Amino acid sequence: MSSLKLVAVSLLATCLAFGRHPKVAKALESADPGETVNVIVQFRDTPTEEHHERVRTHGGRHKLTLGLVRGAAYSIPASAIESLASDPDVEFVYPDRPMAASLNYVTAAVGADVARQQYGFTGKGVGVALIDSGIDPNTKDLMDAAGKVSRVVYSKDFTAEKTSNGQDNFGHGTHIAGIIAGNGHNARSTDANKPSRASLAGMAPEANLINLKVLDKNGVGTESLAISALQTAISLKSIYNIRVINMSLGAYVSSSFTTDPLCQAAEAAWKAGMVVVTAAGNFGRVDTYGNQGYGTITAPGNDPFVITVGAMKTNGTKLPSDDTIASYSSKGPTLIDHVIKPDLVAPGNQVISILDTHGNKLYASLSNEVPQSYWLAGGNTQVQFTPYYRISGTSMAAGVVSGAAALLIQQNPAITPDLVKARLMKSASKTFPAYSVATDSSVTPHQVFTSYYDIFTVGAGYLNIPAALASQDVLPSAGNALSPAAMFDPASGNVYLITDYSKLPGDLGTWGSNALWGTNALWGTNALWGSTAVWGTSMFTGASNALWGTNALWGSNALWGSNAIWSTSTLQGFNALWGSNALWGTSTQTGAESSAVAINGDDEPVHQ
Repeated sequence: MSSLKLVAVSLLATCLAFGRHPKVAKALESADPGETVNVIVQFRDTPTEEHHERVRTHGGRHKLTLGLVRGAAYSIPASAIESLASDPDVEFVYPDRPMAASLNYVTAAVGADVARQQYGFTGKGVGVALIDSGIDPNTKDLMDAAGKVSRVVYSKDFTAEKTSNGQDNFGHGTHIAGIIAGNGHNARSTDANKPSRASLAGMAPEANLINLKVLDKNGVGTESLAISALQTAISLKSIYNIRVINMSLGAYVSSSFTTDPLCQAAEAAWKAGMVVVTAAGNFGRVDTYGNQGYGTITAPGNDPFVITVGAMKTNGTKLPSDDTIASYSSKGPTLIDHVIKPDLVAPGNQVISILDTHGNKLYASLSNEVPQSYWLAGGNTQVQFTPYYRISGTSMAAGVVSGAAALLIQQNPAITPDLVKARLMKSASKTFPAYSVATDSSVTPHQVFTSYYDIFTVGAGYLNIPAALASQDVLPSAGNALSPAAMFDPASGNVYLITDYSKLPGDLGTWGSNALWGTNALWGTNALWGSTAVWGTSMFTGASNALWGTNALWGSNALWGSNAIWSTSTLQGFNALWGSNALWGTSTQTGAESSAVAINGDDEPVHQ
């Protein structure tokens, strides 16, 4: 036996001796041996019926084949996981993680109205795939200008509900669809003195939508369903000109993006020519480990390929100059790989969009209906119900950026996903206050949250659609738009941007001297992130600074600790952070948030 094999055998024996199988995700360790768990098994090759039969011998049940990542989803007794992992054809066993769902002022704040009026771009002809809770295909806001033909051109339900047209029984997907591609039809008025429908139109009001339903009536799905939806989007790309995929949902980060099946699937879609936009997550208020909300980005937003979006508040005006970060918006760097996320921020708080009343559980649990008088002075007797409502969260912000990507693609159909990401990031507005303070008045005593406008909170800046459309910047030859990572130097207490992923496995492209985030003038550090987000050559120097000190980001018990943020006790059954009544749920943080920095903030209701 070779020395290499002896080392491998020794490693395996050591791991088993301490109760840890090297091919089993850490999150599965605490599973009760007597329970049945949902897992994704990744094989060395695309699984066949023979592979499924071998899993059945361990008491498993085949649920889905995920050829995109050489895997399959199974339910299996927890007691059989280690024996299954010992199969030489098995590469790794992952938990099939639960996933949950992560305009009038908004369009003006980011310049979508300028894109329509000045540039004439509406997303026409561009297909946007929405991986969410479904879409109401019959709402007038998602039909053509005549209100007769639906722009929801394809629907598939991956959930157990198996609706024939991907009907949205939760309400989240339809709301996101309106942000991306609503045309404001239900806000029209026959009275010339009343506002026009344009006031409640989305980012790309003539784009087509591909409805891939993976979240059920409770707003919950699984990672395997999302991977199946990504497979479907890739297969339908040329048929429906799918150029953008919106994933306003997330799962906890349990492994490196280089091995995570969900991240691998998102990367496959990106490499197939589709811009993948995902929500950052709504955990910016989490301080479980003294992390002040840092390190709470969800998957697949932790992948350096995709565009990860945080949420801003418009503060009730059309001017972006008074907008502030939403305190719940998740912050980077990402767990395990320390990728710098989010990539940029966009309006996500109190966003008005389409109300789907077909068993809409989200709407039934909220009091966020928008009165007709809000957009029609004196109301409109032709409207039988209020067709719009408000929701807040990074989910909404992701929809804004997906619509913006559709506009760039309509402008230049040959543009690549990397160039879309690069132009959006470089053109993003980079003028922010040093910090803002928000108060949650729904609890006693009131909770106060201070947000700093650093690179881990706002990324490259605030979405600016006209500036992105005006950009003529190009990528260096063979360049890409991978988000960089943060490197902490414990000796100096400094944090550095690194653009070399060579220490990590996987094909991540070429950085080199012409790397996108290099030091050349076009894509230099200051050009991408601005002087206020990154300070000098080294970031956040001086460990004595409270924000960047050892008790916040970099301590052994914070982001770099093995139990940081997503402890195993947190992950089980969507308890704690992921509980049905927690941040993704329907009963928390419904109070007003105001700012103590001379700006009154919007309400921050339930975050989705």
